[in-house]
Amino acid sequence: MVRRQYGGLLVLILAIACLLWGCGRPEIAKQRLALALDNDIKTLNPVLISDAYSSSVVGLMFSSMVTQNGKTGEIEPELAEKWEFGENGREIIFTLRSGLQWSDGQPLTAADVLFTFQDVIYNPKIPTSSRDVIRVGKQRTLPEISQLDQRRIRFRLSEPFAPFLRSVGGTTILPKHILQKTIDTLDPQGNPQFLTTWAINTPFNQIVGSGPYLISEYRPAERIVLSRNPYYYKKPQPYIPRFIYQIVSSPDAALLRFRAGDLDVFGLRAEDFQLLKPLEQRDRYRIFNGGPDTSQSFMMFNLNLGRDQKGKPFVDPVKATWFQNVQFRQAIAYGINRQAMIDSFYRGLGKPQNSPIPQLSPYYLAEGLPEYKYDQNRAKQLFRQAGFKYNATNRLIDAQGNPVRFSLITGTSGRGVFLGAQIKTDLDQLGITVDFTPIEFGTLIDRLDNSKQWDAALLGFTGGVEPHGSINLWAVDGDNHMFNKGGSAGEPDYPGRVVAPWEQKINDLMIAGAQEIDEAKRRQIYGEFQLLVRQQLPLIHLVTPLYLVAIRDRLQGTEPSAIGRAIWNLDQLKILD
Repeated sequence: MVRRQYGGLLVLILAIACLLWGCGRPEIAKQRLALALDNDIKTLNPVLISDAYSSSVVGLMFSSMVTQNGKTGEIEPELAEKWEFGENGREIIFTLRSGLQWSDGQPLTAADVLFTFQDVIYNPKIPTSSRDVIRVGKQRTLPEISQLDQRRIRFRLSEPFAPFLRSVGGTTILPKHILQKTIDTLDPQGNPQFLTTWAINTPFNQIVGSGPYLISEYRPAERIVLSRNPYYYKKPQPYIPRFIYQIVSSPDAALLRFRAGDLDVFGLRAEDFQLLKPLEQRDRYRIFNGGPDTSQSFMMFNLNLGRDQKGKPFVDPVKATWFQNVQFRQAIAYGINRQAMIDSFYRGLGKPQNSPIPQLSPYYLAEGLPEYKYDQNRAKQLFRQAGFKYNATNRLIDAQGNPVRFSLITGTSGRGVFLGAQIKTDLDQLGITVDFTPIEFGTLIDRLDNSKQWDAALLGFTGGVEPHGSINLWAVDGDNHMFNKGGSAGEPDYPGRVVAPWEQKINDLMIAGAQEIDEAKRRQIYGEFQLLVRQQLPLIHLVTPLYLVAIRDRLQGTEPSAIGRAIWNLDQLKILD
């Protein structure tokens, strides 16, 4: 009887879902490809993006000079039809395709490329991680750029820079005729108007792109609709006329929508795999295993010894003393049961992450890195070596008798909620009290980037096969150097902020890896980088999941991979009616 009632309730829920979201309405289904977005977008300005959700949407609206094959990771032409190296790798000339146009019909030329870099990316008043990934050498210089003619643009480097083609060529190109005035116009504080341009409340006809799709409808916290860009350079146009991103903050709600037929592509959690796998044939979808994901999850402590404008320390000085102690961080790493995370949350469909470089990268060091396997005795030993001890109730205290207690924040959606709960339980067994609080993603980013008032955070980071792509995380002046973040672009550093020698060494190794052209030597440098990160643990890496995605049979031509995800070969995708 109970089973029948539950089944009836599920049918009722699915029926309601169909009425609300268009399930069973072929006139809608034929016209769109629907995907889920875990959180709402924050901006439509490609240069100001700091979250994966905005990036997913904006990535369909704009193009770069080169792109990456989502299956092999190799570089392929996009807006540029070719590129040529000169001066022993210190010069590169891109030649744009003939007849390129923006979505308003205006020509897309080398002048737009020049504007993108000189006026926007190189502008110290515009905070962007795009600037960090193209800085060259120890001096962190930016490449010289010059326009040769309407289709050719030349970059000159101060020294060899191995990831140059991927990082510079992969930068989103912006329309000069639309955005030049936003650079030249300053607000009362002297900041360019560009910083508030293309916000989520901007009329869609004012957003001019070069990608395959344009945003045509946006309902905050509900959905985003994108339609084909008639001026997209590839001919014929993409087969799929419309994309719909359903904003679904709850993974359970996303699962329900997929089962109801409202979503065509669904990224699986481990528990979803066990539920959906037996139903593939009946419900007309297929589950793909793309291998170890390029995304990472990690816990980090706030190592910033700086103070705000009122002189208040970003971190309580007592806690700062704990966090600065590498033995404390190593003990925490030994105290986290990552295998339990894999067995419970990931249902065995994951691997421990022992490196800051994804396992798919040719620079990943498979052997010789500290693994920090779960070992409470080793954790307690390290705590004692660091001057901590246990009181009469078996709670951990420092040398001054302060109980070890700190806050841990993460976003309200995604795996962080579950991993954080596991960490709280694991560390409680070591006598540590963790005040675990999931918070809204925008609030989380504000705490990390602006107020800097936090103890520990649990985050994810999506990397790629090229290690230099994460330079903005590891450079001591990087925009995403979250564990010890400095001042914003063009501003002085915070009083009291200290860059540790090991932190500077990590910075220098990342620069050296980018300078080295010889692949064997690059692997050696990045091996040393990985070893130092694992010894010092500015980030305590947790688990790498497998990339699992369910795709409906109506979507043909997909080749999902952990590098390119589900729809990287967009131009080849077709929908069967």
